Amino acid sequence: MSEQPNVIQASITTFRVAEALKHLEGAGVTELAAHLELPKSTVHYHLRTLMQAEFIVADGDEYRVGLRFLDFGEFVRDRVELLDATDPALRKLAEETEEIANLLVEEHGRGVYVARELGERAVQTSFHTGKRVPLHQTSAGKALLAFTPRERVEEILDRHGLPSKTQNTITDRDELFEELEEIHERGYAYDDEEWHRGLRCVAAPIRDLNDRAVGAVSVAAPLSRTRGDRYRSDLPDAVLSTANVIELNMQYS
Repeated sequence: MSEQPNVIQASITTFRVAEALKHLEGAGVTELAAHLELPKSTVHYHLRTLMQAEFIVADGDEYRVGLRFLDFGEFVRDRVELLDATDPALRKLAEETEEIANLLVEEHGRGVYVARELGERAVQTSFHTGKRVPLHQTSAGKALLAFTPRERVEEILDRHGLPSKTQNTITDRDELFEELEEIHERGYAYDDEEWHRGLRCVAAPIRDLNDRAVGAVSVAAPLSRTRGDRYRSDLPDAVLSTANVIELNMQYS
């Protein structure tokens, strides 16, 4: 990320330390310093700051993210208006497909999962509420981008690039825009092991009255259960139907 004017770099570092603690699921000063490539004295300074503000807790020589972040997360979740229109449609999608159903929105050029429901046969993945992902790596992210103005998509790519997650991830800008055109025409997007090996996803955008995506709903399932008609017609029909219900709920709620 490029440095911006009028930004307090010490504050940015503090947030980097907090994010690293989440990523590492707790760590000591030495491990954090190595992970962030910062001096141990600097890391210790920012840990003390986070401790004083009660955002992290100490467990012996290790530090971990504290419950105060939960308060912030629940506050933000309550203010996401789209969630009111999504429940119980997302739950019904998970029940009918028996897989993982997700709701994703865009913030700061990244995808953020804001809701998740598990069907009977849902597999364990690293998807969780609040998880941030590059938009081009997932079906939900691509569904969002396909119904986002071209200039905004260009801004997102300029800022975040096209990092690879698997060997199937699209890393070429022209190829991505070609796929976004196809998604726009058919109305839904695929993720064919582009975010995680052995996992396929299908997603549909949730659009406002101006035909711009305000979110996307997706179903994720293992490769073994996403073959033939289920992948090419059944799951697309399911996410399109769910997106349509959510759009109507948004208009008349």
